[in-house]
Amino acid sequence: MSFAQFSLNNAWLIPMLPFIGFLLIVTFFKRMEKTASTTAIIFSAMSLALALGVVAAIAQRPELIEEPFVRSFRWFSMPGLEISMGMMVDTVAAVMLFVVTLVATMVMIYSTGYMHGDPGYTRFFAYLCLFASSMLGLVIATNLLQMFVFWELVGLCSYLLIGYYYFKDSAREAAKKAFMTTRIGDFGLLLGIVVLQLNLGTLEFTELAEKLPAFAAAKPALLTLIGTLIFIGPIGKSGQFPLHVWLPDAMEGPSPVSALIHAATMVVAGVYLVARLFTLFHVSPEAQHLVAYIGGFTAFFAASIALTQREMKRILAYSTVSQLGYMMMALGVGSLTASMFHLMTHAFFKALMFLAAGSALHALHGTADIFEMGGLRKKMPWTAAFMVIGMLAIAGIPPFAGFWSKDEILLMTKLHGFTDLYILASLTAFMTAFYMSRMVFVAFFGPENPKNHPHESPASMLFPMSVLAVLAVVGGLVGTPWTEHGFGYWVRFGEYHHPEADWTVMGGSVVLAVAGIALAWAIYGAKVIDAEKLKQRTGFLHTLSFRKFFIDEIYQWFNEKIVTGAGKMLYWVDLHIVDGLIDGMAYITGKFGEQLRLTQTGQLQHYALVLVGAIVLLVLLMGIVGADSAMALMGGGR
Repeated sequence: MSFAQFSLNNAWLIPMLPFIGFLLIVTFFKRMEKTASTTAIIFSAMSLALALGVVAAIAQRPELIEEPFVRSFRWFSMPGLEISMGMMVDTVAAVMLFVVTLVATMVMIYSTGYMHGDPGYTRFFAYLCLFASSMLGLVIATNLLQMFVFWELVGLCSYLLIGYYYFKDSAREAAKKAFMTTRIGDFGLLLGIVVLQLNLGTLEFTELAEKLPAFAAAKPALLTLIGTLIFIGPIGKSGQFPLHVWLPDAMEGPSPVSALIHAATMVVAGVYLVARLFTLFHVSPEAQHLVAYIGGFTAFFAASIALTQREMKRILAYSTVSQLGYMMMALGVGSLTASMFHLMTHAFFKALMFLAAGSALHALHGTADIFEMGGLRKKMPWTAAFMVIGMLAIAGIPPFAGFWSKDEILLMTKLHGFTDLYILASLTAFMTAFYMSRMVFVAFFGPENPKNHPHESPASMLFPMSVLAVLAVVGGLVGTPWTEHGFGYWVRFGEYHHPEADWTVMGGSVVLAVAGIALAWAIYGAKVIDAEKLKQRTGFLHTLSFRKFFIDEIYQWFNEKIVTGAGKMLYWVDLHIVDGLIDGMAYITGKFGEQLRLTQTGQLQHYALVLVGAIVLLVLLMGIVGADSAMALMGGGR
């Protein structure tokens, strides 16, 4: 048996290996730092090797492009419900397995340098292993319930890692914010799963794909409701508007965590869920359009906020929200291929940029404001080069990876008739090029800050960045319009359609990217345009962007005035009406019992007196109304 076939048959080992690493670290290596990190890297690298084997196996067996490879067993059953657990591997899952294991392995290697000397070193690597294992388990799930279990584990791990510096108030609050915000989405997802099970009688992905078309024809409105409920989960997990607010605050975790969350785990889980249930959205146009427009608006909205942010990781966070919007929009316009292609390339350059940002922050001892950095390229040439590569990739400059995947999304949006979203996405591409170039020009090419004494990062941090940098340059070549059996052939939905290159779309996106970079250089590099005067002229618009459109303040007001007010009102109702009613009934019963108790004295003469009195009353009554009538009144009779 070849290694590729072995990997496919035993794909369950891919999530299991990091979990074994987690168990070993928390059980035996809690006080052995080097052993703990080595264990995490080895087990993650083994998962990466198996993931590459799975990719090779599917490439060697074209039939798996159309039919998934499924192995499962019955988990539990009850009347009307049978749930299995196992693994399902197809081309979409194979792409995700490769992306997650690659980024996780690179992050773990990087963390050996970044987290050196941290008192929670072994705990950090244990969390990373559990995080990777949970995400990989989600990827190969055969049904929605199994996926939901790992979905929640991913949320738990993000809580632990965002709040890793638990002694900091900001980290604790950010972790709670992420956990509670995503709970809103998870509640909607759970409702959708329940309604889906009640109506179709299954949660298995393969069975759903067969039953959904007929169900859509019979009950289109109900399917739209199911699709909307399920999509609420990805809105929370993947930071889509209006549940995006947790993602920028997640920067409180260490930089390697940010790279893992933003590139390969937490936030792409929502995109993967919609991709896995693509049949459901494909046969429900209303739900699919909701995905498209939420994604398109999120992409534009987050980019408009990133234009004015000052903290490096926060700029990158809003760019992640924007790029996730691109992926959702692609799914919404009907292109699974374009969405997964951008998910893959985005993982390369976004992980690279977060690791490069971590390198800069590590050298500057936590200085986050880009306007307090400056001139880093002189003391940190490798980090600067890696950040520039990431910037060119996300801006969409050919031949970097981001150009091909972003161009594919723009092309699919145009071809499927979503002209409004095409214009919105094009404007977003311009803004992306601008704010990313702004960050690079200010932090790496601006005047040096004499207060800073940066130094280049160690090889343990530079090596993972170099691997990701290579992929950020060439990773998109597998999906060019001229690649006959490339990404678009391999990952597709239904009949494969390979469009010809649209030079108008390609040329337009390049012009927009170059224009964004040029404008950023004119303002922050050559300083031909005065940034301060521009800020004053834009006035309220600048304030809106910098204050993130006051979304956090609106939520805070809503929580304090509406939620808290409603809670106080309901508390008063509970205290004075509900409790008052129950307490009143108890009081009346008690008083009645106190009076009734007086009749029970325990003295025989009192009982005899009552008996004699009753007899006397009965005799008097019989004398007045007659024996028969008296007996009838007393409830008796002949």
